[in-house]
Amino acid sequence: QVHLVESGGGLVQPGGSLSVSCAASGSIFSINSMGWYRQAPGKEREFVARTSSGGSTNYADSVQGRFTISRDNAKNMMYLQMNSLKPEDTAVYYCHANIWTVARVFVDYWGQGTQVTVSS
Repeated sequence: QVHLVESGGGLVQPGGSLSVSCAASGSIFSINSMGWYRQAPGKEREFVARTSSGGSTNYADSVQGRFTISRDNAKNMMYLQMNSLKPEDTAVYYCHANIWTVARVFVDYWGQGTQVTVSS
């Protein structure tokens, strides 16, 4: 079994910064891609950012230049630094990982989500 646990969400004023983290644990042989998605009330879950095992990254246009994704492969951790936050960034942020398990199969896992609220 594999678990992804997000932390670090909260309330921040527009223009402020916040960082969220994702910790992966369990029957992990290696982690392929990791990413962040978000879902605002009444909307579909949408892609935010992704990082490959080699460290390449890509971002949604809406967060390009404001958000930075990173990972620590040794610790099975992923981070999202969010700057210049806007009210429209308000959402539940979910961690996603494509994991090569000890059973030698690739499986997609999701965290439970962490709330980020941008409001004055």
